[in-house]
Amino acid sequence: MLINRRIAKTVKLVSRWCMARTTVLCGKAACASESPSAQTAIVAKIPARALLFGVAEESNHEGNRANRKRAYPLRHRLPSSSLCIDLHRARRFQPMKAIALIESSRHVSARYRIAAFAPALENAGCSVTFAAIPRGALSRALLFSRLRAFDSVLLQRRLLPNYQLKFLRRFARRLIFDFDDAVFCHDSYDPRGIVSAPRERQFQMIMSTADDVIAGNSFLKEQAIAGGANESAVHVVPTCVDPRRYPLADHCSNEFLDVVWVGSSSTLKGLERSRDLFEKLADRFPKLRLRLISDRFPDFVRPPVVSIPWSEANEAAEIASGDIGISWVPDDLWSKGKCGLKVLQYYAAGLPAIANSIGVHSEMIQPGITGLLADTNEQWLDAIDALSEPKVRRIMGKRARDLVENRYSVAVNQDRFVQIVTGPVFNASRVT
Repeated sequence: MLINRRIAKTVKLVSRWCMARTTVLCGKAACASESPSAQTAIVAKIPARALLFGVAEESNHEGNRANRKRAYPLRHRLPSSSLCIDLHRARRFQPMKAIALIESSRHVSARYRIAAFAPALENAGCSVTFAAIPRGALSRALLFSRLRAFDSVLLQRRLLPNYQLKFLRRFARRLIFDFDDAVFCHDSYDPRGIVSAPRERQFQMIMSTADDVIAGNSFLKEQAIAGGANESAVHVVPTCVDPRRYPLADHCSNEFLDVVWVGSSSTLKGLERSRDLFEKLADRFPKLRLRLISDRFPDFVRPPVVSIPWSEANEAAEIASGDIGISWVPDDLWSKGKCGLKVLQYYAAGLPAIANSIGVHSEMIQPGITGLLADTNEQWLDAIDALSEPKVRRIMGKRARDLVENRYSVAVNQDRFVQIVTGPVFNASRVT
């Protein structure tokens, strides 16, 4: 408790120091008949001592210097409306700035859910800055104190302690929370179990605090609304891929039947728990190989494993070198929040997918059209058998690629993402 009080006190001091450097824009708005270049503004720096003691000094650019100063409480508005800039009009002629607070630049969510839309934001007149959220409370406070320089703050996935969230909110003009996982609970393989009361509380606090929420699927949207978010402020934007990055699989080789799985070591645990299933697949299909693209690999004896270290540069080509894409997740709360990136990557490369019917798998996979759903070992055996013919895989793979291009591509979803991040005021100014 003593440490927490000291941290809170430090954060409060940093807050006052940052507020002391705040500038208030004042000036007379140009009349409507004048050109935009006629609009002027005066930038008046409020002295640090005045800010700390709750009193500011307003500078009047007319009259004698000796009669310029007049003190008034900060909690009051600027006394003269003629001195306030018409922010809506001024915004029409100024670019917008957004900052994305992410876990790291290499994190899959940052790459697929924000960086993928950065060019579209730039084209719309909104620059994007990426900042990794540091671990220490003081480092976070210093980062958050700089957020007032940005029009929108996009906080991705990270849940914050209450005092840190309040501090961030103080400096964020507009706060957007983006998440593509059930961050309100532990993951499927956490030894503590799925349910997490602290995470639920932090999730509810940010749902009631954020101006807008971007959810990766409909289940996450429902959880956001249940957590206190305004229904009209919750938007579903699926995790998207750019199909142009993925070469199409040719499905011409009959030498092997390569089953592809791509993912991190944390989700590899699901495959390792299905060892019996893969041994049965190896018995039934002698040509079958497990093609893994990851940062860690299981010690399977059967079927043979083709180990491919993951890298962003070769990921798409390695997926397209396979024949069938597979995905399996446990039947729990965490898995229902998954957004199906694996399946979308398979589709983009022209591979049909086989997955169990949990979460978004049931929405993305159209049985017999883009892939097959399988829950039992017998269903998995039948699904592999049905896709063992190259002609069938080629037809389904083409339909899968079309589905990604029409529903889950960056090009299809970028306008909606830009509108959410830039906000109604900026979008209205662009129209007018």
